[in-house]
Amino acid sequence: MKFKKRKYIVLLLGLILVYFIINVIRIQSYSRLYFETKSDVAIVLGAGTHNGKLSPIYRERINHSIFLYNKGLVDKILFTGGLGEGEKQSDSETAMVYALGLGIPENAILIDKKSKYTIENLSESKLILDSLGLKTVLLVSDPLHMKRAMTLAESFDLICRPSPTKTTMYRSVNSKVKSLLYETFYFSIREVISFFSL
Repeated sequence: MKFKKRKYIVLLLGLILVYFIINVIRIQSYSRLYFETKSDVAIVLGAGTHNGKLSPIYRERINHSIFLYNKGLVDKILFTGGLGEGEKQSDSETAMVYALGLGIPENAILIDKKSKYTIENLSESKLILDSLGLKTVLLVSDPLHMKRAMTLAESFDLICRPSPTKTTMYRSVNSKVKSLLYETFYFSIREVISFFSL
């Protein structure tokens, strides 16, 4: 009896490991997708600020959205991100100040000052876009974040295509592996929860 229980436990752990590895491959493969399709807006997923300064990760996401705007591919840029702990200015407001300094007109910038997590970034973005009649989106984040982000975007019926930054700050092997494992864990958890919620 004990042998059978161990056998089932080992089998279950093996299946979980295989599922995890498959998702690692899915996320890595998806990270290579890149679009520069004409769209109404670029949504820039937040990545934190500190004392009014952008994190390097967020800065590169913003730079990519500015590239898309200057290329005429989007009419608006929506920066996401609310107040971090101890901060006096929301992440999105800090992003706006940065973009204004690089010549992006104020009427081309939208901000979400409420959200703190990716799922909130996208739910708040959906409300803003619907209120303005904006439909099509280029979603901007880091490459390894795109699979999870796009899955969440689709759950809010956002019409998105991935446009990951080409200047991601996840450059070293160590940072890429950590990011990949993080994304795989949370993507897998959400997928399992969604499956059992059907």
